[in-house]
Amino acid sequence: MLSQQVVFSFFGLSVLLALAPGPDNLFVLTLSALRGPRAGLWVVLGLCSGLVVHTAAVALGVAALFAASPLAFTALKFVGAAYLLYLAWGAWNTPALSGNGTALDSTPGLTPLQAWRRGLVMNLTNPKVVLFFLAFLPQFCSPAQGHLALQTLALGGLFIVAAGITFSSLALLAGSLGRKLQTSPRLHSWLQRGAGAVLAGLALKLALTTR
Repeated sequence: MLSQQVVFSFFGLSVLLALAPGPDNLFVLTLSALRGPRAGLWVVLGLCSGLVVHTAAVALGVAALFAASPLAFTALKFVGAAYLLYLAWGAWNTPALSGNGTALDSTPGLTPLQAWRRGLVMNLTNPKVVLFFLAFLPQFCSPAQGHLALQTLALGGLFIVAAGITFSSLALLAGSLGRKLQTSPRLHSWLQRGAGAVLAGLALKLALTTR
């Protein structure tokens, strides 16, 4: 069983790590600003669903096998980079707003399932998350505190809660700001272009990342 000291220290560090600029929170910020806080919250749920998979992989030892395979790491990072480029292209080519704040073309918004899926794929196709969990979680485990796999699952759960709270706050903030910006066609256009540039930059960074 995790000690109270471990729980509080781990949770605090998890919040700080979730706040640090990275692909996940930048993705939440850009999509929430473009699609609204509701879509952002569904993306957060998708990201957290991906973290559940990563936690289970570390607890079961699958992540260690993945980390030992350069081919798997390379393949996954290029899949993730391609997906981010696809999202960047979509953001860049979204129709502009008319003067009354509505899209010039009829562009359907993201459904909850689509937003959730984007967050899930975004998280699962980032091999750095696997390696991070593999390096971070075991540091807080101890044989004296019980079964290591159960400790790993508990720590992963704490990290998911911390990330969920932090990312949700960012989604609500960015979504509220985005609504104000999108009443102006010009600002909306800049917001779309900026989001496309951010996503393209994340794709490049992921493609160039090394183990």
